[in-house]
Amino acid sequence: MQWDELVRVTPELDAWLRETRRYLHMHPELSLQETNTARLVAGHLRELGIEHRTGLGGDGRPLFMSPEALRAAGIQPGPTTGGNGILAIIRGERGPGRTVLLRADMDALPIDEQNDVPYRSTRPGVMHACGHDAHTTILLGVAELLNQLRDHFAGTVKLMFQPAEEGPGGAAAMIADGILDDPPVDAAFALHVDSTRRAGEVAISPGPATAAADTFRIVVRGVGGHAAKPQTAVDPIVVAAHIVVALQTLVSRETDPLDAAVITVGKLHAGTATNIIPDHAVLEGTVRTYSPTVRDQIERRIAELARGIAGALRAEVETVYLRGYPAMHNDPELTALARQVATELLGPDRVFDREPLMAGEDFAFVAQRVPVCMIGLGVAAPERGIVYPPHHPRFDLDEDALAVGVRLMTAIALRYLGAA
Repeated sequence: MQWDELVRVTPELDAWLRETRRYLHMHPELSLQETNTARLVAGHLRELGIEHRTGLGGDGRPLFMSPEALRAAGIQPGPTTGGNGILAIIRGERGPGRTVLLRADMDALPIDEQNDVPYRSTRPGVMHACGHDAHTTILLGVAELLNQLRDHFAGTVKLMFQPAEEGPGGAAAMIADGILDDPPVDAAFALHVDSTRRAGEVAISPGPATAAADTFRIVVRGVGGHAAKPQTAVDPIVVAAHIVVALQTLVSRETDPLDAAVITVGKLHAGTATNIIPDHAVLEGTVRTYSPTVRDQIERRIAELARGIAGALRAEVETVYLRGYPAMHNDPELTALARQVATELLGPDRVFDREPLMAGEDFAFVAQRVPVCMIGLGVAAPERGIVYPPHHPRFDLDEDALAVGVRLMTAIALRYLGAA
């Protein structure tokens, strides 16, 4: 297959990709706030004459978290529909066939960018530090190419521009709005920037791809008092410290070393002054697992451990555990297809295995309904200092990767639909 002729990114399109990504990078929007990004996406789809639906999705948490747990955690979720999600539909001109979905997420992170570049974020404390600006731009480029190639394929391509990946589970909300139906989706692909690989390289492997991502909140209630008279108080900070240390034994001493698991306490708050023992402490953290059995065990044991330690130290404790995104596995057949296309397009020396990640990804909700494959798109350029990982304030990407992503996702869709 001569992919260079079929999926060609012209200099004009390449320039547009870079300009669009930079615009999105300069104007990042947090989860459930992606109104300007959605407006840009919908406007470009209209210019291309591509059928699309707007106002999809929203806050997906009520769809996979119980109302009781949300209330206990102090979370007031927004509407699950009427959000910033967009579904574009491109119908092949060779008749009916299979339906493939390609997905990009659009939201940014609450991070203050530290890059000194002309396109740095214009919003203090908000940054595209996970590459979603690139994902959105790439899928718009794919839309342009596939729209031009409608006479090459049978079947349907759905393009999922998704809000709220960074926590609120926007994918679940878009699924609830019916994006996998009418026509029903047979398979789905997505890519994610990969700072461990250079631009022009990709990483694809079957099996475990991203982990289940849960959160917990433990409130330790003691008895406040003067710091000089600890015997008259019950110090919740000491209790919380014991809990933090003991939580690590749930992985190191209670979980099979061959089963991946991570427990991280990311927040611990207590007290207002150095000479006061506070009456409570709050610690919050995340749990990452692949095995459903390990996930169940850790959820149960966090509550048991916290209750036991608090009781032994004369304190009381409240534990809330919130199940977030499920684990995601790449389908072997789709992965083989994507790997073969990448090899043909880029060459075998630029296609690598991808190690399972302990990061969470709400594309996993799509994977619960249809076979999926997520691909790592190399974006690093060490010689220019572009080496920082996602969620870092100096994360950036080599924009040569944009055209690579457009060509790869377009070629994968065409191959899946039997056009190449």
